[in-house]
Amino acid sequence: MAEINAEAELDMSVHPAEVVPAGELSPYEKPTPKLGLAELRKAIPEHCFERSYLISMWTVSRDVAISLGLMYAAYAYIPKIEHDVLRWSAWALYGFTEGLMFTGLWILGHECGHMSFSPSAMLNDTVGFIVQSALLTPYHSWKSTHRRHHIHANNLSYDHNYVPPQREAYVSSLMFSFDGFEELVEDSPIMLLLRLVLQSAIGFPFYLLTNITAAPGSHVRDPSKKVLGNSHFAPTGSLFRDSEAPVILLADLGVAAAVIGLCFTGQNIGLKMLALTYLQPYFWMNHWLVTITYLNHTHPESPKYEDEAWTFLKGATATIDRDFGWIGLHIFHGIIEHHVVHHLFPRIPFYHTAEATKAIVPLLGNEYINDKGWYLGGLWEAFTKCRWVEPDNPAADVKDRTMWYKSERISTLKGK
Repeated sequence: MAEINAEAELDMSVHPAEVVPAGELSPYEKPTPKLGLAELRKAIPEHCFERSYLISMWTVSRDVAISLGLMYAAYAYIPKIEHDVLRWSAWALYGFTEGLMFTGLWILGHECGHMSFSPSAMLNDTVGFIVQSALLTPYHSWKSTHRRHHIHANNLSYDHNYVPPQREAYVSSLMFSFDGFEELVEDSPIMLLLRLVLQSAIGFPFYLLTNITAAPGSHVRDPSKKVLGNSHFAPTGSLFRDSEAPVILLADLGVAAAVIGLCFTGQNIGLKMLALTYLQPYFWMNHWLVTITYLNHTHPESPKYEDEAWTFLKGATATIDRDFGWIGLHIFHGIIEHHVVHHLFPRIPFYHTAEATKAIVPLLGNEYINDKGWYLGGLWEAFTKCRWVEPDNPAADVKDRTMWYKSERISTLKGK
């Protein structure tokens, strides 16, 4: 792949597809007509690319109002419920519901990062900075690495999200070496469940702190050995260029201000009340962000590519559209249901992605990956069937092969 100009990579006015060669789609199952971004772009109605101040500001205002209203109602009324079981049930219901609203607000901040929230870059960055800082996400830092994820989606050398290991790396990463125990741990449903819970609970903040799940080439400098040197909070760390340091520092100050505000609030309402009203939904938000990202990029039928075989178009169409029902469409703003078109054209605002998806699906044909199953079933399938990747034809030239997810028992793996 050609070296990417650093300024183009960071220029939010440039579409990701303009930064790297787009290439053509290559068929997976049966011959597909040659198709480029221009053909896909032409199929989408022009108004789908129009961004509305009114719709976007109304949506974020509505979501903020609902979130604050839920928080006030929980703070004011749930403690008055005398029956213990009913009171704790009410807190649990609040945490789940508020977690959905936190996630929806975070996704609107994500829209801002793509400049799809409104035609104004200043408004986008202002809204995104406020919303994501309040949710303990360093906005400008995340915006930088997430743009690089879009540029390099499903590239095993450069992508930032859920880059799977190849077989040798997977085997060597196993924690235990004595015979038999790896199988017990790896294939035990309870161990898989515990791994899922751990990923859901702390996966997103751990990614922000360590850049875990990203490819080696996601660093713009040599990986750092310093504490937090590879984190989204290090202005001079391995993830960012010197020119980005001021905005990375600004993002850190935004999160710091939110933490100070939470500490002040905790002193006034008590740590228990702070944990119930803010931290509980915050951990639910972590669950949804990890789950959404993981499921939109992990599926047994989703290919990955080595750098020599990768193109922007192949990487973007290897993402997956899922179905989260009413919650996905109306609270998560369709990011799960219309993720393929979002990767192809991230400047399309969320309220037009359904129409844009409908326009390109007939052109993509078998290239389009769509799973409408229950999300917990999808999580279990991805966790058990998508452990590492191998080439479809190991003997082929690297530029001509595709990497697919595999899963076998550890004893079988080590016998190869």
